[in-house]
Amino acid sequence: MESAKKFNLNSYLTYLRVERGLSGNTCQAYKRDLHFLGLFLAEREKDYLNCEANDLFLFILKLKEQAKAARSIARYVASVKGLFDFLVTEGYRNDDPTGYLTHPRLGQVLPKVLSELTVDKLLNNAEAQTDLEIRNRAMIEVLYSSGLRVSELLSLRLTDISLTAGYIRCKGKGNKERLVPLGEPAIRAVEGYLQGARQRLAGTDKSKILFLNARGRPMTRQGFWQILKLWASQHGIEQNVFPHILRHSFATHLLDHGADLRSVQEMLGHADISTTQIYTHLTRKRILDVFNKAHPRAHRE
Repeated sequence: MESAKKFNLNSYLTYLRVERGLSGNTCQAYKRDLHFLGLFLAEREKDYLNCEANDLFLFILKLKEQAKAARSIARYVASVKGLFDFLVTEGYRNDDPTGYLTHPRLGQVLPKVLSELTVDKLLNNAEAQTDLEIRNRAMIEVLYSSGLRVSELLSLRLTDISLTAGYIRCKGKGNKERLVPLGEPAIRAVEGYLQGARQRLAGTDKSKILFLNARGRPMTRQGFWQILKLWASQHGIEQNVFPHILRHSFATHLLDHGADLRSVQEMLGHADISTTQIYTHLTRKRILDVFNKAHPRAHRE
């Protein structure tokens, strides 16, 4: 299947660094893995956009025949799955050929989250003053309040948000639409942004996009990433704060406070509840950590 859109692997690597917050070394590992996949596909006269499930199965089989370690193969599988998830989300492909690829069994890596105290520090400090600060606070409030992906946040249109009803309408993976509630702080922050800051940023531009950059244009992922890192630094947060960590924190904090898994799945826009279940593992680990630290008889003498 040919795609009308041209794909450059660097756009995916930028996404990994900017939105997913992966380190430079990890991004380089992904780049090597996917370059190797590209060479394999080229030998079969295929590429990332027209390969099929069998091509990817044979690629992983080749790695096994080369006696690659289970951990290396797991990284290759993660690299490949991540790439094709991105291709589908961004509209380069209509199908995901990685459905039958399985990871070698390894210890599960839990997502990183911010503590509730850190989120408070991120959002509850001095009031925003300038138009850009008002916009930045509104974006970060919405991201944490809704658990949106950054691509979903940056594609929101003025008509996608209802402040009186307190919800956002967004389109996620597979172009599926969902409604996500907004908390009061996020509603107030967006109201403040719409009361003048957005109009001044837009100028004479008639863009329908909700959050605009300093030139009145739609914002890029990289632009938002830089804004978030600077905001976190200005608010005295030393932890690495990247866009997806707010989504992880949203889900984890909901479950910590008793939200049911199915509701969290709906708000996150996960097609399969098993994707959401990783947050229950994280919550259980946090509960166990609290128990071990706080209970007087948690440890034997």
